[in-house]
Amino acid sequence: MLRRVFLGLLPLVGSALAQSSSAYTDSGNGIVFQGYTDPVHNVTYGIVLPPTTETSEATEFIGEIVAPVAAQWVGIALGGAMLDNLLLVAWPNDGDIVSSTRYATDYVQPVEYDGPTLTDLPSTSVNSTHWKWVFRCQNCTSWSGGGSLATTGTGVLAWAYSDVGVDDPSDPQSTFSEHTDFGFFGEVYSAAHSDNYDAYLTGGTGTATTTTPTSTTTTSTGPTSTPTVTGTPYDYIIVGAGPGGIIAADRISEAGKSVLLLERGGPSTAETGGTYDAPWTESANLTKFDVPGLFESMFTDSNPWYWCKDITVFAGCLLGGGTSVNGALYWYPNSLDFSTGNGWPSDWQDFQLYLDKMIARLPSTDHPSTDGQRYLEQSFNVTQQLLEGQGYTQITVNDNPNQKDHAYGYSAFDFIGGQRGGPVATYFQTASARSNFVYKDYTMVNNVVRNGSQITGVQTNDTSLGPNGVVPLNPNGRVILAAGSYGTPRILFQSGIGPSDMLSIVQSSTAAANLPPASDFIDLPVGYNVSDNPSINLVFTHPSIDAYENWADVWSDPRTADADQYLQNRSGVFAGASPKMNFWRAYSGSDNNQRYMQGTVRPGAASVNTTYAYNASQIFTITVYLSTGITSRGRIGIDAALRAQPIVAPWLTDPVDKEILIQALNDVVSNMGNVTGLTMITPDNTTTISEYVDNYDPSTMDSNHWVGSAKIGTSATDAVVDTNTKVFNTDNLFITDASIIPKLPTGNPHGTLMTAVEQAVAKILALSGGP
Repeated sequence: MLRRVFLGLLPLVGSALAQSSSAYTDSGNGIVFQGYTDPVHNVTYGIVLPPTTETSEATEFIGEIVAPVAAQWVGIALGGAMLDNLLLVAWPNDGDIVSSTRYATDYVQPVEYDGPTLTDLPSTSVNSTHWKWVFRCQNCTSWSGGGSLATTGTGVLAWAYSDVGVDDPSDPQSTFSEHTDFGFFGEVYSAAHSDNYDAYLTGGTGTATTTTPTSTTTTSTGPTSTPTVTGTPYDYIIVGAGPGGIIAADRISEAGKSVLLLERGGPSTAETGGTYDAPWTESANLTKFDVPGLFESMFTDSNPWYWCKDITVFAGCLLGGGTSVNGALYWYPNSLDFSTGNGWPSDWQDFQLYLDKMIARLPSTDHPSTDGQRYLEQSFNVTQQLLEGQGYTQITVNDNPNQKDHAYGYSAFDFIGGQRGGPVATYFQTASARSNFVYKDYTMVNNVVRNGSQITGVQTNDTSLGPNGVVPLNPNGRVILAAGSYGTPRILFQSGIGPSDMLSIVQSSTAAANLPPASDFIDLPVGYNVSDNPSINLVFTHPSIDAYENWADVWSDPRTADADQYLQNRSGVFAGASPKMNFWRAYSGSDNNQRYMQGTVRPGAASVNTTYAYNASQIFTITVYLSTGITSRGRIGIDAALRAQPIVAPWLTDPVDKEILIQALNDVVSNMGNVTGLTMITPDNTTTISEYVDNYDPSTMDSNHWVGSAKIGTSATDAVVDTNTKVFNTDNLFITDASIIPKLPTGNPHGTLMTAVEQAVAKILALSGGP
């Protein structure tokens, strides 16, 4: 059945997506579709809408699926999610296409759905290698449950693929097993309207036209080909609109260079066009990404479309990247973070100038509510009793960034005016005001285009940007990768840069056609040297705690008084995220290396495992991390479908790291008996800390603070970029994301990353030979 394909996809306009549609012409019927080709299974999906002059909201469309014969059946969810959406399913049978419209209200076999009318058009065909279903779908743009296509905007289409046949191929309502693969893409409906719609209905193949901007012709050679266009060249093409890409784009456009910033996802905050509002924030037009107090719902949402679906760990695929979906903990880096001992080259220690530039744009706050008050601080007060009994001192953390031993303070964030701030609310806004800055979302970059060591452009999925989606550089232009610790290595692999085993995978994939000649491959340790904070959750109860319903209702049914307070003046509980306290302690290991522990305290708990009876309204969590000084390393790679993933886990591979983490956990609870009413319920008294760590699920040890996969250094033998962040053995390819950070900083890394990007951009602009 169609099941998990649609679990994480959202039927809302403006959703952030991993891939986006573009225009292509099917030479067999002359129809110009707005669609997408899945690179793994080579299935093409396309849509054409009636011209906008006929009606403001179309009620029908022409669709197309072109699939290899290996595709036993293919499904499409018009709303991007399985439940309560119109589903189309088709397969070949004896030279014909069998199809049906279906609907599901639960994760079971979808059933027949009456109302839409499907009509096969003349170019529908089946041959020895492919089958093609071209169809008219009437009464298909809205359906039961309130779902509809945003025919004048953008939306989500999800697809399901199976190489296992249906139970009765002659029956349009046949049952079938769950798909064998799935995916989704952004459909730009506003570009899918065609004045030739009526001619297309009759199967006419006359000269096709398209409304896609910047196209100069629509000549093509096959059903998955794309319009020929003239690409606009840029001085700098920056890939990825997370913090690394946004800051680089702002500073480089500020310097007068022409900049194109490409983001594979879509808008996030309302200010950027985002529309994913909670039911109670709709009247204020505030999205999930605007309201700090909705942070915990990032992980409990039944349709978490904002996470990249082709990366196996949490990674944000939307404007702002990780800074739009994280808890916004924001620590100014200290001198240790940029030290040579922490892996940075010797000319990176004078970071204060760049830190000051960042703070000037984006200061931190440890009291984000606009009324200056702190809310839901009971877990802070209880943990304070623990720490002061262990010799800790309270500080204002970002006033004392070098004080990271036996220190604690209120959690600091980069929220602004009670809403999410970060680079989207600051750097992106100033960049967007400049005429020499261009931003494109829903644009996936697969690889850089290069001639030996010289990068000439980037290969995208958007054929409106250049021939076959290639965007060119101006003479002496440069490309900056900022696609994240997983996205950047994948782009490098698909560009012929990285270890031979990863390049071999690309050579055997559908991306092989875009690789340079093997003689031009560049062997660098891309994906190696990876670190992430190992983290362990301790769960407690205390009678003073307000667990806030464990954040379960903040999206759909928040406490009325708190919601009203926030909507009125951006104050109260929802003006801040769930963390309430952070603390640090230094440890010397048996290997004579110094390691740092960080703690984060918040009401509620992700999971509880206990033999105790407990009051769920009184739970809170202390998460203990190891950061600077850890020696465990992992590796990031890709699989045969080019999905990015950890192929060697980086947590506690060095036994000394594990020793220190266990010691730190024991220290945190060492004087627990001195705090009246405090009970640790995970682990409880049936399990020791050591046993708890031994049995901890490694998949939940992930802090999602990945660094090092394209680390900076002075030699191509153990680093990917040089001291100017230029990729070794290339002339004009640079990286400005967390992948260059050689070792973990002492706190959550996004403040360190943004400071590093400020310095990296200054170095890039100062290099001779640029545009």
